[in-house]
Amino acid sequence: MTERIKELVTATDAWCDQNFPPDWTDRVDEFLPLWNEKFAELIIKECADIATINQYQSYTPGHYVLKHFGVR
Repeated sequence: MTERIKELVTATDAWCDQNFPPDWTDRVDEFLPLWNEKFAELIIKECADIATINQYQSYTPGHYVLKHFGVR
């Protein structure tokens, strides 16, 4: 696993800690689909950031990546 992927895993865990009950790690089966969704969202955002040439441009490749996956 690359260092950036590890950072995204950590960010996903932190998001879960803020948005789920304190015992969410004991109930992984219940929260795993939401964890997976957030992790995928972070990866998509990362790809869109890389594809965006100029953040002030309205319609960059990154914009279309986000639109395609329905991520804001």
